[in-house]
Amino acid sequence: MIKHCSGWGGLGPDQAATAAPRIRLGEIPMTTIEELKNTGLKATLPRLKILEIFQAGKQRHMTAEDVFRVLLEDRSDIGLATVYRVLAQFEQAGLVSRSNFESNKAVYEINEGQHHDHLVCLDCGKVEEFYDAEIEQRQQAVAKVKGFAIADHSLSIYANCTKNECPNRGATPDRHQHL
Repeated sequence: MIKHCSGWGGLGPDQAATAAPRIRLGEIPMTTIEELKNTGLKATLPRLKILEIFQAGKQRHMTAEDVFRVLLEDRSDIGLATVYRVLAQFEQAGLVSRSNFESNKAVYEINEGQHHDHLVCLDCGKVEEFYDAEIEQRQQAVAKVKGFAIADHSLSIYANCTKNECPNRGATPDRHQHL
């Protein structure tokens, strides 16, 4: 049985800028500060703002550029290099997970500790998360037959959208021809 998880990716710059509400230092919840401290990271303003964007945002899968656009919309003076550095620190600390979808750009999401796989729309870039126990069992069985024990894996399925609400359904942009 497939379980659907909410997930959004591939939003345009105008949509990414509105993906999270404006963040003020006094509005950052104590749990966010505690989460950072529990990973061994100091609770700096850039780290707090970036973590809050992921926790409060409507867009679950974000590139560093997406995060930077949200910060610009909030009139933050945090630079793109700082965003990249903080995301790398978050990944190392286990706060976010990184994937590389069809654009070959790193895409980050909050690490909630539960495994899931991804369906990526080749037309609009939307990312849908799902979990399917049968797929997971089949992967284990294949690995066992081949003489392997799976330590970790990721599954990204690239597909053309059949939904009427897909803004690019039926389009075949050049950016997808390498797949």
